[in-house]
Amino acid sequence: MTQRRILIIDGHPDPDRGRFVHALADRYVDGAAVGGHEMRRIDIAAMNPSPLTSRTDWEEREPSAAIRSAQEAIGWAEHIVILYPLWLGDMPALLKAFFEQVLRPGFAFRYREGGLPEKKLKGRTAHIVVTMGMPALFYRIFYGAHSLKSLERNILKFVGITPVRRSIVGNVEGDGDIRDYWLDAIASCGRKGR
Repeated sequence: MTQRRILIIDGHPDPDRGRFVHALADRYVDGAAVGGHEMRRIDIAAMNPSPLTSRTDWEEREPSAAIRSAQEAIGWAEHIVILYPLWLGDMPALLKAFFEQVLRPGFAFRYREGGLPEKKLKGRTAHIVVTMGMPALFYRIFYGAHSLKSLERNILKFVGITPVRRSIVGNVEGDGDIRDYWLDAIASCGRKGR
């Protein structure tokens, strides 16, 4: 098995360690350690990124030290694992603020005259793990997994991060067997560097 440089982004905004997303992130880290992978981790709840409020801020304002550190970790990584709970049909606002702050022009992409932007994060892969109370099949079929598709297409692929693997974890609030299954499955992904 090839060892990889893996960045884990725990996107749950609640610092309460009892949240299932935190448990999944911990199990991924445990599995990746067994697999011999190098890891770094970003916890959105601890970082508490602020949203950007203008295009000028996004394009010209100097990022904070925490954001520069996150950019360095993304630049270092070969594989990025993003875990978050589905809130109101989308990723939590703090995770979106993180992506707005970190994936700025010049770092994640570069404008080119008369053409599509240059994707500056090519060569990286990702695995998105999204949790929810509803059944995963219902999210896929009825809601079309729109927020997941948006993150994949409009954010990750836009900056060159591809391919993107998905894990949709449903029924997390009602079934201990489902939680146990996913904890084991995510640890296995960590061991394999997926």
